[in-house]
Amino acid sequence: MYKTTEIASSEITSDNPVHQRLLFPYEYVSQLVSGNLLEIGCGTGRGVAVLSNQISKYTGVDKNEELLNKLSKEYPNFTFVDMFLPPLKDIPSDSFDYVVTFQVIEHIENDDYFLKEAARVLKPGGKLYLTTVNKKFSLTRNPWHVREYLAHELEALMQKHFAQVETLGVHGNEKVMAYYEENKKSVQKITRFDIFNLQYKLPRTWLQVPYDIANRMSRVLAAKSNAKLVSDIQVNDYFISDKPADSLDFFYIGTK
Repeated sequence: MYKTTEIASSEITSDNPVHQRLLFPYEYVSQLVSGNLLEIGCGTGRGVAVLSNQISKYTGVDKNEELLNKLSKEYPNFTFVDMFLPPLKDIPSDSFDYVVTFQVIEHIENDDYFLKEAARVLKPGGKLYLTTVNKKFSLTRNPWHVREYLAHELEALMQKHFAQVETLGVHGNEKVMAYYEENKKSVQKITRFDIFNLQYKLPRTWLQVPYDIANRMSRVLAAKSNAKLVSDIQVNDYFISDKPADSLDFFYIGTK
């Protein structure tokens, strides 16, 4: 199931800080959503259980037949659709009260079309909740990402498709930032061998497997350096910030 470190595991100890960071937006929006919800890029279903008690209807879309078949068995009352994105093929316009898409848009070639489709399927007045990484906090090039953003860049793109856009951040407390610094040291131990800066010169598809190996190594190194810190980080160590440019991730709210 965890074929890439992009899918952080809830079962691998060294993945725990990343897993909790990815879980946080679901916990946060679970207090805000209701009715009919679409999740674009549902992945392993990390947030389905968190959202399930708050909504009347759930549709999850992604391109991973194995995972979606598993989720369909776990949640027989919900709908899971295997599709490439975008477009949201065969999904009617003005259908959903809410759309959530967490850490997905950085993987999408045509991000403008992606946002246009997310807006299309929302009901008038419906809301999109979207997170993505803050480029400023990336420790190395991530070859699984088509691009990464600064706060104003994605805000401007969202304003093309949504009547209102609010830009916030997902940040961490001192414990989280201590882990960030530990992981940074681990990454630097590995990237110092890239003396020709090949990570920024080679095609990103060439780098995906080496990146996954190096990323796993850096997480393990950080865990060995401070095992208690890595295992102790929990979802409530993350919070919504009104300073997106200084946050680990961006948290956008788009209202149709």
